[in-house]
Amino acid sequence: MNRYAATLLLLVPFVLHAQIFVNQAIFPPDVPKIAVVAGHTDDGVFDVVDAAGHNVFRGKLGPAQSVNDWAPNKKFYQADFSTIHKPGSYRLTVDAGDTLISSAFFTIGNTDWARPLISSILHYYNQQRANTPTELEADKHLLLFGSDKRVDLHGGWCDASGDVSKYFSHLAYANFMSPQQIPLVTWSLINTGETLQKQLHQWGLADSLTSEALWGADYITRSLSPEGYFYMTIFTYFKKDPAARRVVGLRANSVTTDEYQCAFREGGGMAIAALARISRWHKNGDYTAQQYLDAARRAYAHLVVNNTKYDDDGKENIIDDYCALMAATELWIATDSSYYRDQARFRAGKLNARMTPAGYFISDDGRRPFWHAADAGLPVVALIRYLDKEKEAGYRNAAIQTIRQALAYNLRVTNEVDNPFGYARQSFLYKGEVKDGFFIPHENETGWWWQGENARLGSLATAALLGDRLLKNDSMELYAARQYSWILGCNPYSMCFMYGWGQQNVPYMHSNYGHGSQRGGISNGITGGKDHGDGSGIDFRTEDNGNEWRWTEQWLPHAAWFLAAVTAMSRE
Repeated sequence: MNRYAATLLLLVPFVLHAQIFVNQAIFPPDVPKIAVVAGHTDDGVFDVVDAAGHNVFRGKLGPAQSVNDWAPNKKFYQADFSTIHKPGSYRLTVDAGDTLISSAFFTIGNTDWARPLISSILHYYNQQRANTPTELEADKHLLLFGSDKRVDLHGGWCDASGDVSKYFSHLAYANFMSPQQIPLVTWSLINTGETLQKQLHQWGLADSLTSEALWGADYITRSLSPEGYFYMTIFTYFKKDPAARRVVGLRANSVTTDEYQCAFREGGGMAIAALARISRWHKNGDYTAQQYLDAARRAYAHLVVNNTKYDDDGKENIIDDYCALMAATELWIATDSSYYRDQARFRAGKLNARMTPAGYFISDDGRRPFWHAADAGLPVVALIRYLDKEKEAGYRNAAIQTIRQALAYNLRVTNEVDNPFGYARQSFLYKGEVKDGFFIPHENETGWWWQGENARLGSLATAALLGDRLLKNDSMELYAARQYSWILGCNPYSMCFMYGWGQQNVPYMHSNYGHGSQRGGISNGITGGKDHGDGSGIDFRTEDNGNEWRWTEQWLPHAAWFLAAVTAMSRE
């Protein structure tokens, strides 16, 4: 049995012996550090051993916890070694009676702990560029669906290790599920470039990051139509023939339409935000900094008038609000215009009004709780970015109260049940009832789309870390650290989802034009049970008759949100 097949049976050995789950990559020196021990232990203690075999720390395991939804009748214990700050390579050991159980090796980093992670993510995005000769030539002459008109939309990044299509967003037809894709990647790169400017120069990564951010900004600018909307999707139909590529709108089961105009929630808002923000760098790619700003302003003006025409149900919802807030905020910062100030305040007010006494946002004009498989933290991130510019006390206090309620809810819903891994839980509407759970419901508005939620974890970690700086709540730092560690291996499958890191990765995935899995890319990850409509249970599969992409495929937003979280964790 190979190591990947073994992961499918990973929960079975809990019956026989203890097992240790830990972040297999790297810990920052000063953040919470928690591993999880499953199964029987002899004396309730654990040891931390360095690379030379010396015992450097002995700790007491936390109280037993159970997650019957995942592993009935099994016990989990937390091993907290947060007091270790010394850089080096370590492993945990536990006496399980007749044997000594060891964890994977992991590293505690120095002050430059983020450098290799960011370097890997930049490598991933560079390799995901749609820049092979075949792609570049085809994308300079793309047909608009249902038309004989051709447009030049070369550049950008391939969406996933198994999909070389290019998306501002997808799932637009489902209205409440649209993730932010290429525009989010671009904004996240720009955010890191600004937040860690000094460190990036010290680490020799500034030029690489600038190049990647400009690559994204150039594609976004090129994607702005003469009418003022952004083209949403370049779709391959999963064919190798480059002539099959089209500019399309997408519905379920890869049905294509001419509804390719981006609303705020369909990538338009984050595209505007990215262009406005990078214009302040005063750097030129294929376009000038002034052209980036002009494009952002023209696109914003167009969507103020036309947004609901492009929303598939003709109505705005919370995703429009937080994406438009980000767009207006970045334009306000870039121009200091009172118009964009008022627009940002309007959108912040709409987000504030969506907050419930329970602490979660409402997505629509009814009772649907806001949950999102990729961008669950983006409403809070958008409000905090707005506060970087907003100085008037009344508006600030309203936004801060919303942020405080949202983050307190995240802590409450996550911690109100046994949760040894600290996995971020959420509320959702399922068959007319509001439920709380670990994973998103598989029966949702898309009719088919559910997958591992590593982007969601990264977005919530980012929101928590930024919120910790604003509210001075150390519980948010712990919450964020648990999401970070889950992605890097402290999960029930001992799978490090960042490719090229840790002891165990998902299998390599091939793709067209020589693309595929790349070092630094992050896979979808763990889900609820495959046949559980409400997302209950737990599942991870490396083979599933062609559907293993739900767990193993790398996807642009995962690395974008992980980068944002690492940036927030490492900022001075």
